[in-house]
Amino acid sequence: MNAERTFKGFWCRRAASAAAVAIVVAFAALSTALAQGFAGLGTDAGGFAEVVRGRALTFPEDHGPHPEFRIEWWYLTANLEDAHGTRYGVQWTLFRQAMVPSDRGEGWASRQIWMGHAALTSATTHRFAERFARGGVGQAGVDAAPFAAWIDTWQMRQPVPQSPRFAPLKLTASAPDFSYTLQLESEGSPVLHGDAGFSRKSEREQASYYYSQPDLKVSGSIAIDGKTIDVTGNAWFDHEWSSQPLASDEIGWDWFALHLETGDKLMLFRLRHSDGKHFFAGTWIGPDGKSQSLDPADIAMVPTTSTRIGSRTLPTEWKINVASRNLAIAVQPLNPQSWMDTRFKYWEGPISVTGSHRGVGYLELTGY
Repeated sequence: MNAERTFKGFWCRRAASAAAVAIVVAFAALSTALAQGFAGLGTDAGGFAEVVRGRALTFPEDHGPHPEFRIEWWYLTANLEDAHGTRYGVQWTLFRQAMVPSDRGEGWASRQIWMGHAALTSATTHRFAERFARGGVGQAGVDAAPFAAWIDTWQMRQPVPQSPRFAPLKLTASAPDFSYTLQLESEGSPVLHGDAGFSRKSEREQASYYYSQPDLKVSGSIAIDGKTIDVTGNAWFDHEWSSQPLASDEIGWDWFALHLETGDKLMLFRLRHSDGKHFFAGTWIGPDGKSQSLDPADIAMVPTTSTRIGSRTLPTEWKINVASRNLAIAVQPLNPQSWMDTRFKYWEGPISVTGSHRGVGYLELTGY
C-alpha cells in the first residue's frame, strides 16, 4: 500500500511539474509576439474561431467559456469607500488563452492556459498578485450557470446556486499583503457593446464579442497588511472573447469605465495605431440600463498629464468630450503608480471624474 501511494504520488508530482513547465513555456512563447499588438493580440489567428457580425449573444450560456476562440477574459473593477470616505479600488481578472486551434484535449492534455490577476489600490499603495493554471484539471475555469469563475482560491461565484441571474456573486482573492471578500448585487441585464455585442476594434473589422454588467453594487471587506476595512461601492464586470482583437499595427489601448453621479455609465476605448490614426468606440448607458453606441467621431480623448514609471511614460490624466451627450470631463487617477508588473505589463487603477459630470471609474492603459 505504501509503495502504491508513493508510486501515485510520484506521477502526480511529475504531472504537476510538467504542467508548470508547459505554462511557463506557453507564456514565454506569447511574450515573443509582443511586437504585434499588446500581448500578441494582433498576431494571425488562423484556425481559431472568428468573430462574426450578427451572432446573437445568449445568457446564461455566454457567461461561460468559448474555448474555440484564442483569448477570453472575465474582468471586474470596483470603486469602494470605507466609513470615513477613504477611497479604494479592486481588480479581479481571469484570462483564458488557447494555445492551439480546435483544442479538444482533456485533463493534462488540455492546451488551455489560465491566468489570474488581482489588485487592491489606495491613494498611497497599489498591491497586485498573479496566478497561472493549466486547463482541464479543475485548477481554474468558468461555469456559465450557476456562474462561477475561479483560479485556485480566487473566486467569483454565485453563493446561491439556484439563482437564475448573474448576481448575486461572492468575490474573493488573497495575497501575502492584501485580500478582499466582497458581495456583488445587480438587478440589471447585460449591456451589449457595439452592434449587439459585436465590438469592432479596427477599420479592418478586427472585433470581439463584448458585454458588460456595469451596475453591480458592492459590500464587504478588504485587508491591507492584515488590517481589515469594511467597504461599499459599485463595480463594473466585463466579459470579452476573440481570436485576433487587434490589427497588426495596433500597439495597445486606453480604456475607461465610468459610473457618473447622474446614474449614467460610460465605456470608452481608444486603440492606438503606430501611425497615430487611432480607433475610437464607446457605449453610453442610461440609468434605466438602456444603451447606445457612440459615433467614433463624437469622442475626443486627450491625455493631459503623464506619469513616469520605470522606463515608461503613461498618460494618467485625461480630458474627455462626448459632444452628443454634453459631456466634458477631466479624469484623474487615485494613485498614478497603479502599475501591474505582471507577465504582460499594464496600468490599471481607479479614477475620479470632474467637470460637466462627476463620478468615479477605472482606467486601463496597455502597450506603453
